[in-house]
Amino acid sequence: MPKRPEKNPKPVQPPLPGMPSPEPPGTVRLLPMQLQIGDRLSDSTGEWEVVGRRYSTGGAKSTSARVQRMGKPGVIETRMWGSYEKITVARRATTGERKQ
Repeated sequence: MPKRPEKNPKPVQPPLPGMPSPEPPGTVRLLPMQLQIGDRLSDSTGEWEVVGRRYSTGGAKSTSARVQRMGKPGVIETRMWGSYEKITVARRATTGERKQ
């Protein structure tokens, strides 16, 4: 039987100017409706961990969750996002989805 010719790997396109850099391993871009307890997110005020279940208000147009500042267990806030805006979070276990 004749051998198949080997396929050449496709060349990788360089990133376009103005495009965001790829996410580091372990980070996921998701909707606030998909937040889980233990997810970590960071913004200009520091790094936060989700400590309470998310809930929707306003006809499910906005989603809120209780977050705690990393390293300072007494600092807890309620964060609110539009339900359809994507946020970047770091997950402990990205291989399987946890049930809520």
